Amino acid sequence: MGRHRGEEEPAAAGTRPLRRDAELNRQRILQAGREVFAARGLQATLNDVAHHAGLGVGTVYRKFPDKQALAEAIFTEELDEIAAMAQKARAEGDAFTALAGFLEGALGRAAHNRGLRELMRHGTVEGTGLARARREITSHCEALVARARTQGALREGVTETDIAPIAAMIDAIMALPGERPSELWRRYLAIILDGLRAQPRQTPLPSPGSVG
Repeated sequence: MGRHRGEEEPAAAGTRPLRRDAELNRQRILQAGREVFAARGLQATLNDVAHHAGLGVGTVYRKFPDKQALAEAIFTEELDEIAAMAQKARAEGDAFTALAGFLEGALGRAAHNRGLRELMRHGTVEGTGLARARREITSHCEALVARARTQGALREGVTETDIAPIAAMIDAIMALPGERPSELWRRYLAIILDGLRAQPRQTPLPSPGSVG
């Protein structure tokens, strides 16, 4: 017997709810992964994520074949958001204030995200999206530093290559045992920023090649 016009095929009738459920599960996994990696770091497993999401581990593996794939999806989004912060900072008029604000904002995100700090420290999770986001962040930071130098606000001798070691120093403070990052790292970032700002009668900085 023929099907009348306007009647849905049985498969089509269930497609949208199935797709909707699949997407909801994917979002639950991503959110659980963000929370688990932030709290436990990159040693957390897909089983940990599945348990946190309230889903079977098989459901997680169907969406993400391994922890690398899940971590790449999560931290690409995280780095994209940090890159967007850096890009927004470039639009500010005072480049030193913009650079300082960006560093405080980006490090503030890392302060309560163990997985992000481990990613930035060790680079154990890689992928096309992460590499692209890293390049964008580096490019924006270099532009901020160059503009602060042009405006005369940056201490003589400070270069774009100093930003990563500064972030590493703050990361080391965040990792101190028994300390709450939110109560300590901002103090030392403020001290570092004062050292980066151009001021009268500053001692010349050693060149990078003379250190060591």
